[in-house]
Amino acid sequence: MKLSKKKFAAMIDQTLLRPDVTEAEVEVFCKQASELHFASVCINPLFVPLAHSILASSKVKVCTVVDFPLGAGGLTAKSYGATASIAVGADEVDIMIDLSLVKAHKWRQLRTQLNHIIKSVRKSSEHRIDAESREPAIAKLILETSALSDEEIVESCKCAKRVGFDFVKTSTGFGSGGATVHAVRLMRQTVGTDMGVKASGGIRSIKDALALIEAGASRIGTSSGEKLLESFVESEYPD
Repeated sequence: MKLSKKKFAAMIDQTLLRPDVTEAEVEVFCKQASELHFASVCINPLFVPLAHSILASSKVKVCTVVDFPLGAGGLTAKSYGATASIAVGADEVDIMIDLSLVKAHKWRQLRTQLNHIIKSVRKSSEHRIDAESREPAIAKLILETSALSDEEIVESCKCAKRVGFDFVKTSTGFGSGGATVHAVRLMRQTVGTDMGVKASGGIRSIKDALALIEAGASRIGTSSGEKLLESFVESEYPD
């Protein structure tokens, strides 16, 4: 594996999604992410404006979650949640899939819903704060793979790819299981090389993170980014 410490850091979505997080914690969290050059900070929607103000001059993106963690809010909740967050500074939105549609194998209905959502994301990117100096918002679809069969993972990925999502993501971190090599490999095989795959949920060791990257993950969502970076041995993974 050829991977430098710098490139590894740039694959990490450093995550802080506890319900009891304080503003002071978010400030420290964002400043640390900037110093360590992570891909993004993934925070609750409440703190998007604060994170945007801290990271506006940084390459670190502001990521937030939508209809999270259950995904049971329906189309209106997902579309509004995404567009509202983008309007106040979110660069990336991780949107929870409607598991009821997936488990019922209502793929056409799921595609229709996701198509509406991605159109809302694209349109809102044009009117976001600092739109002229920021890239279009990135949309990731969270699958909660531990609750799905292989067939359901594959079909969900196909739906996301067909309508134009930028990433598919394994887990919320609040479900019964997190990222697995099997799920990531299956997702990568389904979406191909032009779409992102984010592994998240329970990633706390460098061994696990690197195994998921080897399986096809292009982003790692974790609350242990600093620990993983400290454990990375540059000589073992030369650039």
